[in-house]
Amino acid sequence: MLPLRIRRTSGIAIIGLSMLLVLAMAAPVAAKKNPPGNNGTVKIDRVDFDDHPNNEPHVGCSFQVDFYGFDAGVGRAEVIFELHPPTAAGRTMTVSSDDPNPDIGEDDNGGGGSEAGLDASSTYSLSFTGDPHPKQGYHVKLTVHAPGSHGADTKHKVFWVTGCDPAVVPPSNPPGNPPGNPPGNPPGGDQSGNPPREDTAGGEGGPIVLLPDTAMPTPVAPSLALLVGALMVVGAAARVVVAVQLARRR
Repeated sequence: MLPLRIRRTSGIAIIGLSMLLVLAMAAPVAAKKNPPGNNGTVKIDRVDFDDHPNNEPHVGCSFQVDFYGFDAGVGRAEVIFELHPPTAAGRTMTVSSDDPNPDIGEDDNGGGGSEAGLDASSTYSLSFTGDPHPKQGYHVKLTVHAPGSHGADTKHKVFWVTGCDPAVVPPSNPPGNPPGNPPGNPPGGDQSGNPPREDTAGGEGGPIVLLPDTAMPTPVAPSLALLVGALMVVGAAARVVVAVQLARRR
């Protein structure tokens, strides 16, 4: 049997080698989960919304942007939509969303661009002014910045939006129409679009007549009458008490 000192030294060496082996095996796994570089991808998702990482470049006015495989800690995405040729000139676009800049860095990039790597999804609605392309609709460019990414932080997608009615631009107020009067309403009309009303007392087109107020005077509130009666009763009782005291003194 080996001496006790040698057995102890051998045990410590075996434990140390085991720990080094575990660390050596874990290092490649950690590196695989968080590889360096600008990780992550974005996909355009039309209705019906799902988590599949397929890109759908033809959508309606409302759609989702899905974010996959971004690194932990990259923060909130900066999402930018721009009109893109051939439907950029002479047109404008409005974007609305309940969560326009979602947090895409809540976990590591495990899963990559697969459904398991979904970091966030956000729904957007677009409206436009100007005529769309006769066949394709409006051409839109998406740019996503992931501020905490390593190196370049930008992702791009280009897609077409169809089925959107152009936004209605209200006509300008015509000359001579008072401010606040709806365009097309006769000058002096009310806010509902009705022409000026000629109110008359007799209904024959005469001037407005203010009739005298013939209403009965407002009766004294019952509470006031009760208060006066109570004061009279108290006064009478006080006089009786004073009279009784004077009679006793005599």
